Amino acid sequence: MSENIVTSKPYTHVGVLGGGAWGTALAFAASQAGRTVTFWARESAVVDSINTAHENAMFLPGVALPNAIAATNDIGAVMAADAVLLVVPAQHLRATLKTLPATRAPLVLCAKGIERGTGKLLTEVLREAAPDAEPAILSGPSFAKDVGIGLPTAVTIAARMDVAARLQTALGSLTFRPYATDDLIGVALGGAAKNVYAIGCGVVAGMKLGDSARAAFLARGFSELCRLGEALGARSETLMGLSGLGDLVLTATSATSRNYAFGLALGSGTPRSELFAPGRPLAEGVETAPALAARGRAQKVDLPIAATIAAILDGSLALDQAVPHLMARPLTTE
Repeated sequence: MSENIVTSKPYTHVGVLGGGAWGTALAFAASQAGRTVTFWARESAVVDSINTAHENAMFLPGVALPNAIAATNDIGAVMAADAVLLVVPAQHLRATLKTLPATRAPLVLCAKGIERGTGKLLTEVLREAAPDAEPAILSGPSFAKDVGIGLPTAVTIAARMDVAARLQTALGSLTFRPYATDDLIGVALGGAAKNVYAIGCGVVAGMKLGDSARAAFLARGFSELCRLGEALGARSETLMGLSGLGDLVLTATSATSRNYAFGLALGSGTPRSELFAPGRPLAEGVETAPALAARGRAQKVDLPIAATIAAILDGSLALDQAVPHLMARPLTTE
């Protein structure tokens, strides 16, 4: 696909549904790009903080937000936008979509995951639960704090090509650079699967198995991702790009990543009772791992690393058994 895309007329009013750190950062990016931004949060404290102090003190403290961002508890006000960024946790996406008024505007998925229980990509959930909406997804190597303080960041936006181009223009600025594609499957899969492999890389580091082992784990995990992507119809250039390999490298090598940090703690011997304590936020990859392994089985694609991570997380495979389990697999070609 050509890299040169004719600049399109942007969506002028962007709604952001989700009051956490990433939603706040995307609201900042849209405002920096010159858009009118309506921001929805469930917590009244978040709405008040943004409207009065121009900061999301609860979820993204220290990041100054433009005065033009209008926060609200009214979902209807957000859904009246020309395009809506859905920044809700992956496992709550279907339930959230069922509460939204019908729309034909672009609904842009900004969470990463695979629905547990069905094994469906978030783009598939969106098509089922909001069939009249224009499906889109935004993903890539990005931390909310980096975007919020204006550090250079590049992401991928996938949608029907004319829609992707308009979204690209609506959100792009000198510090936030979206690349457009129509490969929704590739972007959805890359963003979801990388969290699972990032947990594994953290486990390897926590167990002090060495940099060679971590590099091998990262490379073979990416190979698994590509095999499943091929089976699902994703394009290889998408998986090799920002939303696949780029996001995997960031998430699997930085202690800022919740998924890598979770794996690091697990591999270092942090008690499971502490990691899985009720009310403690879990890394996205924890819920995605069993769903990814199940999707691989359904597609008859062998995902031994994803299956091993899922088994470690559910307690059916001990950490000290995981490496021998993988290393004892039959030798094969690259």
